[in-house]
Amino acid sequence: MTLITSQILFISVFAGILGSILGLGGGTVVTPALILLFGVDIQHAIGASLISVIATSSGAAVAYIRDKITNIRIGMFLEVATTTGAITGAFIGGLIDPTYLYFIFGIFLLYSAYGMAKKGKTELPQDVVMHPLAAKLKLSSTYYDKALQKEVPYKVAGVPGALSIMYGAGVISGLLGIGSGSFKVMAMDLCMKLPLKVSSATSNFMMGVTAAASAGVYFQRGDIDPHIAAPVALGVLLGATIGAKIMQRLKSKTIRKVFIPFLIYVSLQMMYKGMGGH
Repeated sequence: MTLITSQILFISVFAGILGSILGLGGGTVVTPALILLFGVDIQHAIGASLISVIATSSGAAVAYIRDKITNIRIGMFLEVATTTGAITGAFIGGLIDPTYLYFIFGIFLLYSAYGMAKKGKTELPQDVVMHPLAAKLKLSSTYYDKALQKEVPYKVAGVPGALSIMYGAGVISGLLGIGSGSFKVMAMDLCMKLPLKVSSATSNFMMGVTAAASAGVYFQRGDIDPHIAAPVALGVLLGATIGAKIMQRLKSKTIRKVFIPFLIYVSLQMMYKGMGGH
């Protein structure tokens, strides 16, 4: 194993841990690391990033589904909108200038960070009114919270708003080559009023499907280099498995404290790119 390969592997493990805890996928860490530290071409970095998202999803989703934190019904329902968006984004990528989208979504994420910060130290959603569609599709559920040591029942609100955001999340995943996990978690946390752990676990479950839809297009273009993608996938898979164990022992307010600065960082980075920064 070369030094560069082992360094990529190490960074990918860290990306996997962070990604599985926050429900973001490893791409948010992997893409800038490959470009800035290793001088990898942006298209190959995006290709490896999509593979890392699939690996995060595979590693974390198994643990979360086994422990019944993931809401599979919500994941499958919202995935229809996200996958459609991802395929749309991947195909129109060469046709439109993404700079304006960077700026718009950057502002949107900043607003989401503000919405999450307003929740403060609230551990679980309060006074949630069930949406009629959520009741019809039986989207509500329960999970056992290891940090609180109790069974937590929850209701689901804001289904149409979450669907709209999910389509947008899919479009930017395919178009800009970034993990749209931050949008997914935010849609479930702010629109559907799900507990943050359920949002994170369900986002992990969904991300692999969205990324696979985009990765197929990148693979056909020859933008996935096995020499880069292989250590990334291995490291992220290992990290995601570790991260899934850590997340279950954390309180939601602790995860939120890590998630909000990360959202602000990603949103500022996107707005900078939207204003012509590189």
